[in-house]
Amino acid sequence: MDMDITVPVPGGMVWAQDTGGEGMPVVLLHPGVGDSRIWDGVVPLLAPHHRVIRYDARGFGRSPAPTVSYSNARDLAVVLDHFGLERAVLAGSSLGGATAVSVALAAPGRVAGLGLLCPGVTGYPELSSPAVTARIGELAKAGDVDGLVELGLRTWGAAGSGTDDEAAAQLRAAVPAWFATHPYVTQDAPAFDRLPELDVPCVLALGEQDQDEVVRCNEAMAARIPGCRLVRWPHCDHFPSLRDPGAVAGLLLELAAGPRSAP
Repeated sequence: MDMDITVPVPGGMVWAQDTGGEGMPVVLLHPGVGDSRIWDGVVPLLAPHHRVIRYDARGFGRSPAPTVSYSNARDLAVVLDHFGLERAVLAGSSLGGATAVSVALAAPGRVAGLGLLCPGVTGYPELSSPAVTARIGELAKAGDVDGLVELGLRTWGAAGSGTDDEAAAQLRAAVPAWFATHPYVTQDAPAFDRLPELDVPCVLALGEQDQDEVVRCNEAMAARIPGCRLVRWPHCDHFPSLRDPGAVAGLLLELAAGPRSAP
């Protein structure tokens, strides 16, 4: 039975949901272009087999905006403690992937596996094109939410069709969080050069319709992570859990069933 929970984090709170159940816990970490609702199509496929926990990072979705300095990786560690999770599979999309990697480096014994979907990573120099970064800054300064959503769809939503309502809704919900978190979020320590230190089962899925810089980053990450399985989805962009929740769930079920992930 799903339980909605408010989790205290240093100087704030985050909203979380726990399906309960048996099996290796799987913690879902949303991207910066959406919130935890982006996993709506995945959770029902995982929950019959695993305890699934997802939460909204500060300022996103149902979590209050931050008022103090914070770190996404530290917040994840607090969430794991709150739910009494000694070990869990961490599944992170984009920003959530960067957070999962940071925690896996800081506390490898707590991570039974890494499922990285179009992930970011701290310490990688060229994750976004200079033109896109500059345009985001211009639109943000103007407070142009519609412009930011349109730019986001063009940049990260290439596999969408028509008006792409689902991805647009996720972006529209995420944009206020960009403004709310910017003054307070502190970037976690650079992780890209430390990827060879990872010693956990890992699968990294990239969308070949994603932004070129993200694809190159993901290829470089997979090459550096020992034993990482790289999966390429030709018709996917930066929203894999929207485009093909079944494929995402399949990868995570396989990862969580691995021998090192046994409860």
